[in-house]
Amino acid sequence: MTLNFYTLGVLYLVYSFLGWVGETVVATFRGRRFANRGMAAGPFCFVYGTTAILMAVGFADMRTKPVVLFVACMLTATVVEWLTAKLLERLHNRKWWDYSDKKFNLNGYVCLQYSVLWGALGMVTVLWGNGLLLRLCALVPDWLLHPLVWAALGIAALDQLGSAVLVGRYTAQHPVLEQLNQKLEERSDTLRRRIAVYVEKRIQRAYPEAARQQPTAVQKGQADFLSAADLLWLFVIGAFLGDLVETVFCRLTAGVWMSRSSLVWGPFSVVWGLALAMATVLLRQNQEKSDRYLFAFGTVLGGVYEYVCSAVTELLFGTVFWDYSKFKFNLGGRINLLYCFFWGIAAVMWMRYGYPLVLKLMKKVRSHIRPWMTAALAVFMAVNMLTSALALARYDARTSGDAPNGQLEVFLDEHFDNARMERIYPNAKKVIKAE
Repeated sequence: MTLNFYTLGVLYLVYSFLGWVGETVVATFRGRRFANRGMAAGPFCFVYGTTAILMAVGFADMRTKPVVLFVACMLTATVVEWLTAKLLERLHNRKWWDYSDKKFNLNGYVCLQYSVLWGALGMVTVLWGNGLLLRLCALVPDWLLHPLVWAALGIAALDQLGSAVLVGRYTAQHPVLEQLNQKLEERSDTLRRRIAVYVEKRIQRAYPEAARQQPTAVQKGQADFLSAADLLWLFVIGAFLGDLVETVFCRLTAGVWMSRSSLVWGPFSVVWGLALAMATVLLRQNQEKSDRYLFAFGTVLGGVYEYVCSAVTELLFGTVFWDYSKFKFNLGGRINLLYCFFWGIAAVMWMRYGYPLVLKLMKKVRSHIRPWMTAALAVFMAVNMLTSALALARYDARTSGDAPNGQLEVFLDEHFDNARMERIYPNAKKVIKAE
């Protein structure tokens, strides 16, 4: 059985549950009393499921290279844990775990000994665990598997949303969540309070670091808070600049002008847009760090990020958009050492020069940007990305010989034919799927 939405859903849920079991057992053993770990109310640690999905999608082709697989799993798990800790601190103004007392730690969010453990566990999932789960999925008929996965994922999503909304102390700084919380309070105040108290007590027992309420770097930098609108504009600016840089780079190195856009409308590179927005969120509180720190962070995170982007787009669209197989020190043709260094240089240049300049410009024009402009930009980018995804999916099916099925696919064939798609994505190569 192959990876698809339903099998990935099973992997996500199973590994989230196993992660909760492992965390709870260890925390209970250390604290000598039951500690219900995880952010959700149910028996899940969804960060484990997310990491397992990234490894399943990205590292299946590394199973014959155990050393490389171990390193890749270790880096991916470390990055995900660091991102999770950083984002939780930004959302709730508190640290949920702290490894500052352990050797070789980074900001107290990650440490070497756990990174090695995550690497070993990741190897186990890719080499044996995923295959076992896929064989079990194959035993369940589709008419039963599909509704079960949808129902379980729906419950998991509500669990995560409910845990975030119902803890009033956490949602006070988020107006949208607070409005939802108020509606829940109007309708079921007693139930809400009981659940909120339960979740709060459970989190305090499971994550004592979070209960100490010590000032964090995020709290100290609230004056420079980035709103959702700011992140949207940063994403668009980064997508445009990334496309521009890649286009000029191709002209200088290959001597030709070629499209480097990720989208069917406009010069936008989604990979660069997401990368710069993410780097801004994660690194702006560390701008005082040395260039060496920023370079190392950008090199590692950029390499993992580009590898996962390559694997995910190949899985979704059956197409490889870049191939570094001819470069030295490449990994599956998805990344290579030279371009990982470019990610590191980009992180330094962006945080030292790009972001401060963009921030100044945004402050100057912020008063002139009306809410409808941001809303219009959000709608345009959402429609652009959705249309691009549909066009790519149809391009993959069309080049496989599949006839159009329905008016939507007829429309895509008429407006995004092979010639246009090959002009927008000149380096895209269709993957030959094994029978």
